[in-house]
Amino acid sequence: MSQHPTRRALLRGTAAATGLVIFGEGAANAQTGAAQEFDVVVIGAGAAGMVAALTAAKRGLSTLVVEKAAKFGGSAARSGAGIWVPGNETILAAGVPDTPAKAAAYLSAVVSPSGVPAAKQAAFLAAGPAMISFVVRHSPLRFRWMEGYSDYYPELPGGMPGGRSIEPDLFDGNLLGPELANLNPAYIPVPAGEVIFSADYKWLNLALVNAKGAAVALEGAARWAAAKARGVEPLTMGQALAGALRAGLAQAGVPVWLNTPLTDLRVEAGRVTGALVSRNGAQTLLRARRGVILASGGFEHDGAMRTQYQEQPIGTDWTVGADSNTGDGHRAGLQVGAAVEFMDDAWWGPSIPVPGEPYFCLAERTLPGSLIVNQAGRRFVNEAAPYSDVVHVMYAQDAIPAWLVIDQNYRNRYLFKDIPPTLDFPGSWYAAGAVVKSWTWNGLAAKMGVPASAFTSTLLRFNTFAFNGRDLDFRRGDSVYDHYFTDPAVAPNSCLAPLLLPPFYALKIVPGDLGTKGGLATDVHARVLSTSGAVIPGLYAAGNASSPLMGRSYAGAGSTLGPAMTFGHIAANHV
Repeated sequence: MSQHPTRRALLRGTAAATGLVIFGEGAANAQTGAAQEFDVVVIGAGAAGMVAALTAAKRGLSTLVVEKAAKFGGSAARSGAGIWVPGNETILAAGVPDTPAKAAAYLSAVVSPSGVPAAKQAAFLAAGPAMISFVVRHSPLRFRWMEGYSDYYPELPGGMPGGRSIEPDLFDGNLLGPELANLNPAYIPVPAGEVIFSADYKWLNLALVNAKGAAVALEGAARWAAAKARGVEPLTMGQALAGALRAGLAQAGVPVWLNTPLTDLRVEAGRVTGALVSRNGAQTLLRARRGVILASGGFEHDGAMRTQYQEQPIGTDWTVGADSNTGDGHRAGLQVGAAVEFMDDAWWGPSIPVPGEPYFCLAERTLPGSLIVNQAGRRFVNEAAPYSDVVHVMYAQDAIPAWLVIDQNYRNRYLFKDIPPTLDFPGSWYAAGAVVKSWTWNGLAAKMGVPASAFTSTLLRFNTFAFNGRDLDFRRGDSVYDHYFTDPAVAPNSCLAPLLLPPFYALKIVPGDLGTKGGLATDVHARVLSTSGAVIPGLYAAGNASSPLMGRSYAGAGSTLGPAMTFGHIAANHV
């Protein structure tokens, strides 16, 4: 990121020398109300911000959380809430054979090629288990192991085929009282009359053709009935994560101001000493005696920033991140001279641009009887690879849009999004061009706009691989991870089945994301760094407002939330 030697930069130098108070450009003409003072001001009521605030409060610091949106929870509340933190008490109690040495070897193999410093990796691995134990002790949040959800690269040194990821256990929403109405809704609501955990979805996809899938669906209904009989309002996944953290803040006496966006940071004598926010139509100065922690999320919904930093085609229509994530913390940090890293990257995932909101396509591209082709009608990637990797390849090979191709046998067997097996896709999907259908391969190719001869050749070759159980082109099924979202009844490779039964369908695939990945550069204490590499005193960042621990990779399910919560905890402890 280039920096311009503007008048503001000169003012910043003068401020450091004289104690001059300065704000960013947005505050130049603001009418500021009476200032309020706290030890710590946290910007953002997502997982990173709420863990940071809980930590600060339990260390005896007066703490305030301000949230731009009308709801708390951010993208975390919308998510499946997988959390990747090696060596935590939940997985060790479940008998997962994780060790510090294994975790360090694996994380290094995954993220060191991106240039993530070893010291930052070590800080995460040291503080992560303590963070999990801390939130269990100081909030109603409890966790369960996502058994069998493999690390994304289990063949690397220290990789765990059985997985390290955890997710929230059931949380009673009644503990939130009136605040339950302020919880950001889930991206995909749990089916009515069910209590479903994130790890259950792989089985729900198979409920019509697999005995365990049917049993999981029945178990979810039984959980719901039991919870209602006890007077419990059952929440799971991101709703449980955000809800339980918010309940912990309430118990700790930490106020959370909604509808309160950050407009600027206060700088005195070279130190960040507070934040300017907009509250009830007035600008309010929040003094922070100890520090300001930016946990304001990514910039996925800011078109100008995406255009500035990211490769085309890109936009705000393909993300499922919280609508309020428009880079407020990034801009505030840049205004005070912060460096940024990995701004071109995101927590990518192949997505279908259905009307209303894109569908982040997780399991569907992995189930047997599917393949992905580019506009030349050719396969170009292992469809079952980690979702972020698939989009990286889409950009590298100019495969945007791509097409997920399936047949009627696939539709007869598997849930797709929330559409039960055997049912056709909604008419609105066809009208939007998100899906096309034909009774012949050539007809489907014409509707996709790809060469029929190349497409037919691709299908014939793929079907041969499926019959033999080996993908000789892209090795789909060679990794343990490839088999997580698959059908164990399909042999010899649960990832592969031929496409034979008409009609055939093709669903448009675009580079969607869970949020942007790049952010303010930080050190091992989550302190924000300037473009010269120096610490900006009083300013911290965690979550998607900060540079990612994962670099350009993705260690396992929960690689967003695990580091976000951990560095929120680290920031508050350092404060």
